[in-house]
Amino acid sequence: MMKKNIAILGTGSDVGKSILAAALCRSLADRGVKVAPFKSQNMSNNSGITPEGLEMGRAQIVQAEAAKIAPHVDMNPILLKPTGEKQSQVILNGKVHGDHTAMEYHRNKGFYFKKSCQAFDSLEKSYDRIILEGAGSCAEVNLMPNDIVNFAMAEYANADVILAADIHRGGVFAQIIGTLECLPKKYRDMIKGFIINRFRGDIALFKEGVDWIENKTNKKVLGVVPWYTHFKIDAEDSVEIEECNNFNNFNPNIPIIGIIRLPHIANFTDFHALSKIKEIQTIFIDEPAHLSKCKAIIIPGSKNTRADLDWLLKKFKIPLNEYYQSMGHILGICGGYQMLGEFVDDPEGLEGSPGRTKALGLLPVQTLLKAPKTTTLSNFQWGSVTGKGYEIHMGYTNLISGKPLLEISSRNSIPCTKKEGCVSENGRIAGTYMHGFFDSSQILLKWLNLIGLDINYPCDDMFNLKERDYILLKEHFEAHIDMSYLF
Repeated sequence: MMKKNIAILGTGSDVGKSILAAALCRSLADRGVKVAPFKSQNMSNNSGITPEGLEMGRAQIVQAEAAKIAPHVDMNPILLKPTGEKQSQVILNGKVHGDHTAMEYHRNKGFYFKKSCQAFDSLEKSYDRIILEGAGSCAEVNLMPNDIVNFAMAEYANADVILAADIHRGGVFAQIIGTLECLPKKYRDMIKGFIINRFRGDIALFKEGVDWIENKTNKKVLGVVPWYTHFKIDAEDSVEIEECNNFNNFNPNIPIIGIIRLPHIANFTDFHALSKIKEIQTIFIDEPAHLSKCKAIIIPGSKNTRADLDWLLKKFKIPLNEYYQSMGHILGICGGYQMLGEFVDDPEGLEGSPGRTKALGLLPVQTLLKAPKTTTLSNFQWGSVTGKGYEIHMGYTNLISGKPLLEISSRNSIPCTKKEGCVSENGRIAGTYMHGFFDSSQILLKWLNLIGLDINYPCDDMFNLKERDYILLKEHFEAHIDMSYLF
């Protein structure tokens, strides 16, 4: 029997820890267990908002949804949002704690580990079992003495460890054996088994591989999980969007929506609802060569708006103007909305050196970056159509002329009447702070009609589609994992 708390640690980054933890959460929840996810420290620009209006990592929000509970910042007390190669904004218990270099954060690991333990203790009081998720490789020997996410947290939580490995990237035997060899004995003993993730082909052909791993390690392979394509779960990392500009596999007869992959792109899951519609194709681009192929261009959110704006101006300013003049449609979300305006002003240096950056000048708006950060779950209207999403941004954007895009009816469950966003007179350029804009099906269909796509079939809200995907995830997980060993 495994202990009541289980930690899913990995042989490396992007081996599927988040998805496996979500599957385990749903499997337990469907057995009537009060289960909650936990990850002491996330590093991701893909975040979301709790019902209290606090910010946390997307992965633990997904896992909370899978567990059929509301997300709470105790599930992810520390979120690091990279703003550059060596610096991150630190979100502590849902609120901005400051900007730190990697070295500054490293020196304060003791403080942050204490905060993580306090959050775990608070969470454990309300739930029967906790499913912990690790970060990156659990065997980084140079980081291990100050690690606050992997074995140190699992040890504090009195959790058994399942080690996840990714066979798709190759070298799965070396991944597992190499990881064990890098660990001290007390950590090796905490590992109760392995999950081989992302297998392609006939699993029966891997039986000898399973036998070899078990004989070599004296530990059980709990299952080999095949690659899946019949459902989609929100990812924590932007690894899934690293491939850009690949038009080779696209059908020239199906409309394309182009999403500019900014260097510091944030909340790329805003576009999962678009990717579920078979009548359109979505592609991430970081070169302007094929804008004319796109029915619409989207500029997404950014964790460093001014730096990404500089990049955008150098590569896309003239092509975007030409695209717009040729009757193209452009939508900006959050940081992308700010970039569409006249300038982004940062007098306090929230994103680096104080100053003002001239923007694309495609919308009559002006942005001032200013603390505190806005973090809200919001209900809104776009004309006669309603939707819900969330807002995460520093400062505010003023309309100089033009007209608002949306009307906010509530923020964090508090009724209000606020105009939001901006749309050009001809309707071909629009911007909004609303993440999750496409998750409401009627909003999505209205936007598709606005850009000239006659798609009127009834589609479900993303909220319902995600629930179906959690069911499929659980079925997929349980079909290939030794559940009797886990439970």
